[in-house]
Amino acid sequence: MSNEMKNMMVMICRIFLGFMFIYASLDKIANPEEFAKQIGYYKVLPFGIENILGIILPWTELIVGVCLIAGLLVDGAALLSIIMMLVFILAISQAMLRGIDITCGCFKVSADSDKLGLDTIIRDIIFFVMSMIVLNRQERKFEFLPKSD
Repeated sequence: MSNEMKNMMVMICRIFLGFMFIYASLDKIANPEEFAKQIGYYKVLPFGIENILGIILPWTELIVGVCLIAGLLVDGAALLSIIMMLVFILAISQAMLRGIDITCGCFKVSADSDKLGLDTIIRDIIFFVMSMIVLNRQERKFEFLPKSD
């Protein structure tokens, strides 16, 4: 694959992930109490932690999305994206293995959002791979704060 094709793939991944994270954050930022309830339904965190996470996670998603699109701190944004995807994959997997029948809370916090399923895990694995592509890019085109050597 040529360098130009690799650069194009990195840019597509950056823009796609950026918009995805921004979109995912909006309903959660607008409804932090509902999002905290969604987190609680996974039954993995001690009581009270879901409230803190319900406030911090959506803003983290928003900042990561903006950074990926704007080309600011791309390495850090890609690393946070990788970490979030791993945590999401683990949380969804454990809930499914335990037979917890809940909605994802991934993009909407309402009761009519997507149910957890194998498709949710596959989607997050694809996002994880896209994040790895961005982090492991060779050239740093269209970035405002390139990595110093």
